[in-house]
Amino acid sequence: MNNEQIIGINNSTEKYRDKWLKLSPVAIIYFAIQFIKNTASNFVYLIPAFVIGYQKLADNIISIIVGVTGVLVFIAVSALVKFYFYQYRITGQRAQIHSGVFQKKHIDLPFERIQNIRFEQPIYYRFTDHVCMLLDTAGSSKAEAKIIALPKPVAEALKQEILLFKDHKTNTKSQPESKQQEEREAVLNTRSVRDLIIHGLASNRIWIVLGALAPFFNSISEQVIEGIESFGVDLEALMSSTQYAMWQYILVIASATFIIIALLALISVVGSVITFYDFRLTRSGDRYIRRNGLFTRHEVAMRLRRLQMIVYQQNWLDRLLQRVNLKFEQLNASIERYSASTAGGKIMVPSVTLKEAEELAADAWPKHQMGTINFHPISKRLMVRNLLIAFWLVIVPAIAASYLGYYEISLGFGSLFLLLIPLIVLRWKRWGYASDDQFIYIRKGLIGVNYRCFPIHKVQQTSFYQSWFMRRFKLCTVGFVLACGGQSIPFIKEISGDTLIDETLHQVESLKKSWM
Repeated sequence: MNNEQIIGINNSTEKYRDKWLKLSPVAIIYFAIQFIKNTASNFVYLIPAFVIGYQKLADNIISIIVGVTGVLVFIAVSALVKFYFYQYRITGQRAQIHSGVFQKKHIDLPFERIQNIRFEQPIYYRFTDHVCMLLDTAGSSKAEAKIIALPKPVAEALKQEILLFKDHKTNTKSQPESKQQEEREAVLNTRSVRDLIIHGLASNRIWIVLGALAPFFNSISEQVIEGIESFGVDLEALMSSTQYAMWQYILVIASATFIIIALLALISVVGSVITFYDFRLTRSGDRYIRRNGLFTRHEVAMRLRRLQMIVYQQNWLDRLLQRVNLKFEQLNASIERYSASTAGGKIMVPSVTLKEAEELAADAWPKHQMGTINFHPISKRLMVRNLLIAFWLVIVPAIAASYLGYYEISLGFGSLFLLLIPLIVLRWKRWGYASDDQFIYIRKGLIGVNYRCFPIHKVQQTSFYQSWFMRRFKLCTVGFVLACGGQSIPFIKEISGDTLIDETLHQVESLKKSWM
């Protein structure tokens, strides 16, 4: 390690070391907004009560004004108190944070435990050039430490100090990210607004919104009907009228449905643009850096050696559009503690073309064969087992309902079984696996399809499972545990499972490469 580099960095953070420091006053805004966000996430459960009591509230404006004023005062006091009790210091090679009002929280995080450093810059921090610095550790289900408001130059200097310390501990070549190096960052991928619109349309946010609104459909529909009738339209008389043909009613309903879906699609597109706006994936040495966000700018850095798995993710619309959501997964990627754009364990590049996905994956792992390797199918007995389960869960109740005279219920169960058959067949057909000298590949999905690729030497644990049904037909399920989570391949031949596990363990033991 270059001692001049360390001295320069230490000088940049000297006045912030070895003494307890308070946050910048701009952090008060951060605490207030976080309080509002946390409250809003629970407010959804109170929506039906507010919808039902809307009229009563509307008739009492004074109570509303007093209530809103009281809430704003409470938020302001809460933010001020949290700001007052928050303090931090950098001492030696560790970060220490004291926070909390009634429930005190003390964090003492050595630099050597830090696995990932991330920056967040909300829009209100841009005026003062402050950032939030998040420090993650391996095996953590959430950010271990978060320094709420650091001046950006200090945060950058502290980041370099941590990285240089870790480089020295691991005896690797030091590569500090100075301004000159940042200018030499190679841009690997950017996303245009058009790409983000495609991602918004193809993502599942529309159906998530519909699912979240499902408990409130009755209340919402009643309010919509009352709103329409307030304009003098008698819906009941209109629907019972014989002056309109059936096709006209169908056209009205179809138009209303289209408008609702279009509005939800618009919400999804807006969310995608806000999340991934000005997306840039760059590479500096062995470090990948992702920056994105319209209102809150996110910056995530990932060392290539920490990359655990590459995922190609496609839903049905992505397949039609020939697009892929590419994911670089490292630690705790199976724990979805943040949105897709901010997850500490992964870097996602939204809605890239198949060619772009291949180029990015080849940049990380040049010898991978994700796009060309032939996948082995799994046994058809998985499909048979699932059909038998569906038969007992659906057809048997249908027969019982028919015997008791509930023919409509019986018909519904029968229709459900007919719908499940092609899905079960498609689920089986999506499954596949392959391996070469360096990687294991897994394919799975239902309407969409996901491809996963991970180096054999990064496997930390294997498993071999057989049920009575599987033993009878000499089948097994094999599992692999990585730092980013577990992966399994079900219903393959017993001899193939044994061979795959033996070859994996042999390579792990013989190469003795670090998974980090």
